[in-house]
Amino acid sequence: MKHSKISWTQVDEAPALASKALLPVIQSFTKGTGIEIETADISLAGRIIANFPDSLTEGQKIPDYLTQLGELAKTPSANIVKLPNISASVPQLQAAIKELQEKGYSIPDYPEEPKNDEQRALQKRFAVVLGSAVNPVLREGNSDRRPAVSVKQFAKKHPHKMMKPWPETGSKSRVVHMTEKDFYGSEKSVTMDKAAHVRIELVNKNGQTTILKENLSLLEGEVIDAAVMNVKALRKFYTEQINAAKEDGVLLSLHLKATMMKISDPIMFGHCVSVYYQDALEKHVNSLKEIGANVNHGLADILDKLERLPADKKAEIEKDIQAVYDNRPALAMVDSKKGITNLHVPNNVIIDASMPNVVRDGGKMWNNHDELQDCIAMVPDRCYATIYKEIVEDAKKNGQFDPATMGNVSNVGLMAQKAEEYGSHDKTFKALSEGIIQVVDGSEQVILEQEVEKGDIFRMCQVKDIAIRDWVKLAVKRARATDSPAVFWLDENRGHDAEIIKKVNTYLPEHDTTGLEIHILEPQEAMKFSLKRVRKGEDTIAVTGNVLRDYLTDLFPILELGTSARMLSIVPLLNGGGLFETGAGGSAPKHVAQFLKEGHLRWDSLGEYCALVPSLELIAETTDNTIATVLAKSLDEAIAKYLENGRLPSRKVNEIDNRGSTFYLALYWAQALASQHEDQTLKSRFSEIAKALEDDEEKIVDEMLQVQGNAVDIGGYYFPNAKMATEAMRPSGTFNKIIDTM
Repeated sequence: MKHSKISWTQVDEAPALASKALLPVIQSFTKGTGIEIETADISLAGRIIANFPDSLTEGQKIPDYLTQLGELAKTPSANIVKLPNISASVPQLQAAIKELQEKGYSIPDYPEEPKNDEQRALQKRFAVVLGSAVNPVLREGNSDRRPAVSVKQFAKKHPHKMMKPWPETGSKSRVVHMTEKDFYGSEKSVTMDKAAHVRIELVNKNGQTTILKENLSLLEGEVIDAAVMNVKALRKFYTEQINAAKEDGVLLSLHLKATMMKISDPIMFGHCVSVYYQDALEKHVNSLKEIGANVNHGLADILDKLERLPADKKAEIEKDIQAVYDNRPALAMVDSKKGITNLHVPNNVIIDASMPNVVRDGGKMWNNHDELQDCIAMVPDRCYATIYKEIVEDAKKNGQFDPATMGNVSNVGLMAQKAEEYGSHDKTFKALSEGIIQVVDGSEQVILEQEVEKGDIFRMCQVKDIAIRDWVKLAVKRARATDSPAVFWLDENRGHDAEIIKKVNTYLPEHDTTGLEIHILEPQEAMKFSLKRVRKGEDTIAVTGNVLRDYLTDLFPILELGTSARMLSIVPLLNGGGLFETGAGGSAPKHVAQFLKEGHLRWDSLGEYCALVPSLELIAETTDNTIATVLAKSLDEAIAKYLENGRLPSRKVNEIDNRGSTFYLALYWAQALASQHEDQTLKSRFSEIAKALEDDEEKIVDEMLQVQGNAVDIGGYYFPNAKMATEAMRPSGTFNKIIDTM
């Protein structure tokens, strides 16, 4: 029997806790089948520890699992199940460092504002931990995201209840964006006609040159872009929308992604904070500078650092900040009970999770009275703001979407080999002076250049030709498999997209597209096309770049299924392996908070259950392991039964939670294996296990419910104690005995 490995990632927060219950089940069910389940720690704490072994004891050190998985992803044997991890913002990084330090780990503090070369080097070292550090390393293929058939059928038969009607009397809510001097308006793009090494440099108005990045390797056929966000225009936009929201009596909200776009979006977030709270912040500018308050980290950072001031000065600034609200529009709230606004913490409001909720909630967000209210949603850059504008206007005109009848919008996303189109990477810079930022090759030829003013945000991005070619192939493959239209969301008036369109038109003729419906539409028109089909119950494939992959695979699943965590996310790797992602983790912090408070984990592991099916199918396909085929088929049957019987975790304490859900998944999987006829050894083995689980069902469920209602201590948030977390997630001795002795 040929042996195969599934690499299961050890991550953060609720998905990590859920794995403590689920992994023992998977390991027991695959025992003796030639399939080994190994774990790899890519959690935020794990990434920090792996990158700072210098002062740690041997017992504290762990391997650099992320790098190891990155190398594995380039091989045909890769089979990685990747759960949602924290795409860390600076505040999250600092909190994780503090927790590790308190546990005796000698990790250095993160230098927010480095003052010397040593601190700059340290900040650079931490960069591999921040933001979406994990995803580009593992994604050596393009993305195929869609709901499993059983999940979509269940959603139509049992539509979620979270959709709120759009007001028939009209809504003042709207999506607003800049109309000039944003990334969209400034973007320039070229395709490399030959391989080259380039540098990025700033030439100020006095002719002095500062190297921003050097020795950047580019391949022949690679698409590169350069774009600039003018911060004066950005601040003017914010001021105009603040005034408009005040005049219309609606909430003001900002929608960015400061976690993934870890350089550009925190700066854009900070400008909104400084414009909204301008009166108070400018009055106390010297005191705030003295304590190191950073608007890019949100109002919360300012309020936290006021503790460093004398009590009377702290009270004076707090009073002036509070007075701002008298003259400004009300802000959308993240937590109205705690007074946490949309501008408190940049990673609290992530556009791909927040904007779907605006649509779901009838164009409204929560105000400080814990009521839903119309809002202005600011999405500054035009590259993708228009898709949200279109769906909001559609809902105003046609009313709320119906999960029981709406069609599906699946996604084929361009992300292989770190395909970029946003400010998340090491080629995004804040201009330190007025001048020109240019991309220069080894022969001193300027390939791209952008004029900048001091404080502007420059970004350069790159997408490799092999990734685009594979993306087009995958789009055609999915269109053929589903007989649904495939729509490339590309805008010929945007620099980046214009170059991609040329390649799409070159590579499409390489495939048999006879009888297929394939379109290239700019994003707003693509959204309009898709929504028309959605309302008729028809399915569409959105073929998009990396950012829209992120946005759309939250937007439509939240409306269709109630959550994006139930999406099947398959990444066929370029070299033949597979990466199987299990959904989004945006709600994970709230789930952990509830678990710690009252011993109830409402995280739904359906994404993990679904991802395991194609992972097993890949083993069957590549190794001719017929047992893997049976395991995959029976697991799929178990998932359908799990959904039909309503075994998803409840949101309420003292009702079924994640642990009970995993028990029922195990029960139904065992029953499916016991009733199949393809493998008699499995049938015999699981007949006994299924009977044991059936006989003890009531006792097991009772043991799992008895532990709810009390606070839980797992020994940490970012770096919990493994033994304590495992015991908390495996409270049924009866269930454990059956599983562990299989």
